[in-house]
Amino acid sequence: MPLRPWSDIVIRDCAESLAPLPAALFRIEPHPYVAVGAPYGEGACPFRLRTGVIQRLLQAQTVLSTAEPGYRLAIFDAWRPIAVQRFMVDYAIAQECSTRGLNPSSASPAVAAVIDEVSRFWAPPSLDPATPPPHSTGSAVDLTLLDGAGELVDMGSDIDAIGAVSEPHHYRAVADTTPDAVERQQALEWDRRRRLLADAMESQGFAQHPNEWWHFSYGDQLWAWQRSQSEAIYGRASDG
Repeated sequence: MPLRPWSDIVIRDCAESLAPLPAALFRIEPHPYVAVGAPYGEGACPFRLRTGVIQRLLQAQTVLSTAEPGYRLAIFDAWRPIAVQRFMVDYAIAQECSTRGLNPSSASPAVAAVIDEVSRFWAPPSLDPATPPPHSTGSAVDLTLLDGAGELVDMGSDIDAIGAVSEPHHYRAVADTTPDAVERQQALEWDRRRRLLADAMESQGFAQHPNEWWHFSYGDQLWAWQRSQSEAIYGRASDG
């Protein structure tokens, strides 16, 4: 898997600790990666982030609920150790190969294409402290919207879906090009919901992953690259 365009950005970690997400932030449980066997280790909690990131999330939720009364943030995933990143990369490749009827162990061009596509969404599980996967820093979060009835909002694709449908502005392009009025209206609504989430997060300084409507971070290398910052303030976070 190739390095990212932000991988050469210097990290000067500010040494904030990881902290559990407060009750005010809704957690999607059971945790999706724990449910498929990801190796977090005994007692390790994935619903943790750097303390400064948590405060920004709470502020983003206030902005969201003002813009769309009754809406809240719904946290899908937060801190992710390297072992889990490695497991989930392999899992995503195996799942996508299964969907396409491929053997992931083969060296075929079709499997290579799957690996390339998955790499657009899953960062390499690098152990190099200079190139940590975003979620390993405790500054990246995957999330969606929860409505006033306590139901997850349909955003037009599942979190972790592989393909163009996951790109933040995918449905804006669909709405601009489809001749079907019903399809256009649905695309516009999905785009509005994605923009609602992005606006709330970006109001608090978060940067959005260019390929994922659900992924936002503050303070890591991706954030520094998106925000034209010379340094990142969060490197890989330990479980301690």
